[in-house]
Amino acid sequence: MIDEIRDNKMSMNMRPTDPKRIVLNKKETRILSLIAEGKTSPQIAEIMILSLPTIKWYRKRLKEKFEAETTVEMVSKAIKAGII
Repeated sequence: MIDEIRDNKMSMNMRPTDPKRIVLNKKETRILSLIAEGKTSPQIAEIMILSLPTIKWYRKRLKEKFEAETTVEMVSKAIKAGII
């Protein structure tokens, strides 16, 4: 069960709007952690060995998952939920 959750599979009763129910895969969690550390998108791209457009896509997707308008709001919600 835990492995399924870690693989970003959500059960039907998990609401994405509830930060405690947001499930991230390993790459999303790593990128979110780097954002929380204050890394820029170019720095994250270099660390993760991914393209800058890919990192920007992940940032956008993470904000959508957390229903956050800003990066600060997203990180704040992630910390409150115990995700990072």
